[in-house]
Amino acid sequence: MNMFKSFNYKRLFQYFLQGLLVLAPVVVTAYAIYWIVTSIDELIPIFTFTDEDGKVIVRNFGLGFLLIIGAICLVGYLSTFFIQSRIFNLFDHWLEKVPGIKFIYTTVKDFFEAFAGEKKKFNRPVLANIDDNDVWRVGFLTRDEADEFGLKDYVAVYVPMSYSIAGNVYLIPASRIKSLEGHLTGTEAMKFAISGGVTKMDEEIEEEIIKEDEAVKK
Repeated sequence: MNMFKSFNYKRLFQYFLQGLLVLAPVVVTAYAIYWIVTSIDELIPIFTFTDEDGKVIVRNFGLGFLLIIGAICLVGYLSTFFIQSRIFNLFDHWLEKVPGIKFIYTTVKDFFEAFAGEKKKFNRPVLANIDDNDVWRVGFLTRDEADEFGLKDYVAVYVPMSYSIAGNVYLIPASRIKSLEGHLTGTEAMKFAISGGVTKMDEEIEEEIIKEDEAVKK
């Protein structure tokens, strides 16, 4: 009986939580990588076998994934040349003119170009005072004007949601945003917003933002 009394259950639970904190990010990341690789592998059934139920199973062990990544890199490489780029531009122009397909194609194209294209849109991090109070949201300035909406001196700000690539676009007065350029890069701001604010920021950046806020209050 004394042995059970001396056993520290709280410490055991603490060890369990500590182990969970160490293993959970590793397991989730490994599973995400496995899911992406196997999902892409299934697009190119190079090596297959049939199970007992007659179902065809693809087992490329990452080969299909590598082939697709290589093909994407090859297309990107070819698109940098003059002759090939004209072919791609012609194909791009055709897709942008086809009814129905135009909406899907241009929306997806603009989305990916905003993240990784030459005209990146999410590289101007700001603090946005959406509700006209002392609460600020981390977002990205995507347009410097909103005249087509009949709003003068307004800007467009994209505010991502935590733990999601989804977000909202707000048209707010330009006077109600604070630029974070020079303090945070676009990647750091996106990481901070999507993580719900729990990601670790560089200590020097945090000190600069705190000093700037104190200077504004004075």
